[in-house]
Amino acid sequence: MRIAILGSGAVGGYYGARLARAGHDVTFIARGAHLAAIRERGLEIRSPMLGDFTVRAAAEEDTSKVGPVDLVVVAVKAYDNPSALPMVRPMIGAGTTVLTLQNGVDSVNELAALVGEDVVIGGPTYVATALAAPGLIEQTGTHRRIVFGEVFGALPRMSDRVRRIHDALEGADIQAEAVPDGRIPIWEKFVFLVSLAGFTGASRLPIGPVWNDEFIRGAFLDGCREVERLARAEGVQVAADVIDRVSAYISAIPGSMRSSLLIDLSQGKRIEVEALLGSVVRRAARAGVDVPITSTLYAVLKPYADGPPQS
Repeated sequence: MRIAILGSGAVGGYYGARLARAGHDVTFIARGAHLAAIRERGLEIRSPMLGDFTVRAAAEEDTSKVGPVDLVVVAVKAYDNPSALPMVRPMIGAGTTVLTLQNGVDSVNELAALVGEDVVIGGPTYVATALAAPGLIEQTGTHRRIVFGEVFGALPRMSDRVRRIHDALEGADIQAEAVPDGRIPIWEKFVFLVSLAGFTGASRLPIGPVWNDEFIRGAFLDGCREVERLARAEGVQVAADVIDRVSAYISAIPGSMRSSLLIDLSQGKRIEVEALLGSVVRRAARAGVDVPITSTLYAVLKPYADGPPQS
């Protein structure tokens, strides 16, 4: 397949490197020092548990130089969508599919508004990677999972293109799971990610001290229930035991785990508060769903959306 990776950092770069290593024609969309490093030395993946490797592949900043591809993988931070998503357009051809792996539930609609619903599919990803230096991505652990499917039209359905992309991902040693309704895994991740980002970000603490406190743990799960109710109000039938799954998942992860929002916050970067908590608050207002916990966390974190507030 001819594949373009829009957002070639920790997540997109990792998956793009695995696809390139498997023989696919991959172009990384990058900029600055990262772009220069990929062009000069290739993209290096360091993974103590899965093995290190380096791939050499095309890298561009201007997507008009790429042209139409079979698959565009979108992995930019959601706060970059206004400037990044229009870059998809020059890469769309008659048979192009756009797969968004972004956090939150808004990106599929934002992409569809630009390129059409029939082009877009989506799903969450679960991977622990970091851009350690220009041209270098480090992975901790072994998770490299993408769950995805159709998100528009008559659902549920398992389309041929989803099967083809699934096979390409699996062939690249990516743990791919194709599903008949991609909205469900997107929202099921959203159910826990909103509270995870909100509570760790607001407290400036990793998940351990948050989860180990009985009162805070209860509030955390109540926040998850707010998002679950919103999903059902929007017609997305997340699993009946989704909150039990969240509890089991959080209980099993290391207490030192920090959400990506907390990491960005601690580094003085922009944070995905609007794509996560802000989206819940806005959608809940339209749907008539009460979300007091999420609204409070949003109020605490909103001033940091564009980085540290100026005094």
